Amino acid sequence: MRAFIFAVVCIVFFSCTENKNNTTITVADYFAPQDSGVQTAGVKMILITTPVGTFKVWTKTIGNNPRIKILLLHGGPAFTHEYMECFESFFPQQGFKMIEYDQLGSYYSDQPTDSSLWTTDRFVDEVEQVRKALNLNKDNFYLLGNSWGGILAMEYALKYQQNLKGLIVCNMMASIPEYAKYNLKLRSQMRKSLVDSLMAYEDKNEYGDSTYQTLVFNEFYKQHLCRLADWPDPLKRAFKHYNPAIYVMMQGPSEFKTGGRLINWDISKKLPQIIVPALMVGAKYDTMDPGYMDWMSKQVRQGRYLYCPEGSHLAMWDDQKHFYPGIINFIHDVDAGNFSNSN
Repeated sequence: MRAFIFAVVCIVFFSCTENKNNTTITVADYFAPQDSGVQTAGVKMILITTPVGTFKVWTKTIGNNPRIKILLLHGGPAFTHEYMECFESFFPQQGFKMIEYDQLGSYYSDQPTDSSLWTTDRFVDEVEQVRKALNLNKDNFYLLGNSWGGILAMEYALKYQQNLKGLIVCNMMASIPEYAKYNLKLRSQMRKSLVDSLMAYEDKNEYGDSTYQTLVFNEFYKQHLCRLADWPDPLKRAFKHYNPAIYVMMQGPSEFKTGGRLINWDISKKLPQIIVPALMVGAKYDTMDPGYMDWMSKQVRQGRYLYCPEGSHLAMWDDQKHFYPGIINFIHDVDAGNFSNSN
């Protein structure tokens, strides 16, 4: 019975969804096979050319929509698409075509060990190769990045925004130095005994110690990363499968110890160069300053800010009632040509 009701709802929705040629997108259209031959549930390994060789990255496409195609960029670096599987509960209902994607070095993609691969510029080039392979273009391509994925999305927009329809940056500031300052502010709000305990391990460079990791998880992650009492399975899988070698090399050994190759990353002065419609998403309990995210929305040419009053760094999980309606409204507005900077 529930399957029947879902089908009826989909038919009602899709019958009201029209593309540029005034033809309706039906349920059959949305779920139609996109490739001939053996069906793989939308999974496709895409060849990526790099300076040190050719590798494969994992993608999964859900649905067909010639007008709205959204590529999801996960965080880390080198976490996985898994924690973004929650989008599957929202985007298909809207008729949005969505693509999950594991960046090179992540669990479901090839994991080469050449350290020269782990640069922002190389990852940006990878996204462009994925775009071409999936036939995304300026008439339908929306890029959504969370955390490190937000860095990647902004850098992509600065280099290739002629290929974009819209940009969505979730929970990522445009400056690692500013993020580090806000991180210190959050840390200053912790009880002194906890900070002293953390420093005792950090002074000895014991970031991998199990006690230190437990303290960070219980006292920081549960407050500022995801506030759900019981973390959902997709998020647990992403933590289980992340690649620590790449993460530490680029991000640093801990949320409290920013470092690595991203330590001086800052594009705050370049934001006015982004001219495509852009949505900046911030949250009250985020590891990123929500006020700064609001400021970012005013620096880009066509910006809008979405605030999640109950959310943290993964507001996609712990503030779904604000996060998804705001993003969905942005996409619909851009698609209909009705976008404005109003929040």
